[in-house]
Amino acid sequence: MNCETTLPLLEAYLDNELDRADAREVEAHLDTCEACRNALGKLDDVRRALRDGALKFTAPPGLRERIAATQLANPEHTRRPRWFSVAAACALAFGAGGMSMHLLNSPQHDQTAHDVFASHWRALAATSPIDVASSDRHTVKPWFAGKVAQTPVVQDFADHGFALYGGRIDYVGDTRVPVLVYKHGQHVIDVFVLPTGTSLSSSTDQGYRLDTVDLGGQPAAIVSDMDAAETAKLRELLKGG
Repeated sequence: MNCETTLPLLEAYLDNELDRADAREVEAHLDTCEACRNALGKLDDVRRALRDGALKFTAPPGLRERIAATQLANPEHTRRPRWFSVAAACALAFGAGGMSMHLLNSPQHDQTAHDVFASHWRALAATSPIDVASSDRHTVKPWFAGKVAQTPVVQDFADHGFALYGGRIDYVGDTRVPVLVYKHGQHVIDVFVLPTGTSLSSSTDQGYRLDTVDLGGQPAAIVSDMDAAETAKLRELLKGG
């Protein structure tokens, strides 16, 4: 990929709308192009600014009363066929329901959690959720060297039912992060090792759990479809390791 093909895809990439193959091509270009990384950073700045509560507009007091007074003064303007009222009510109910589901299913209150969940799902949909396949921590840990700012702590917990499967590089926002991949039965578990100072809280989305853990002094997020008890076991192993 070059700048001409990458720039139009940055918004979709930032919103985690690209498939795994296209996302990896964009990431490969971002690794070598400062101009496109800057463009991605600016898009992320705009997205974060738009979530600023200061941009919300609150209607002034008395607006409802003025609208009601206008309708009373001009009754002809408020008459609508009965079918129009029914259609409007249905549309309003549908829109409100859709918005409620969107708010419930999209953790927009925590963009980092949203990015982590989306990256996990994107990896599951790919041909393989790993870039380096190995159960040997002495293979996986060196593989990260030079690819991310800080090489993560890597442990294998196969004796406890959580086998190291490999690792990959992913993006959270516009930041490259290492991801450790474990398997527990049929469950694929991603452990995102996040930059120091990242604020994140536990949450669930569409049947998947996100739990936080301190991994060798770095904040990390465990993402999988395991239940709470299984996730807690892995969390304690990671903390101890």
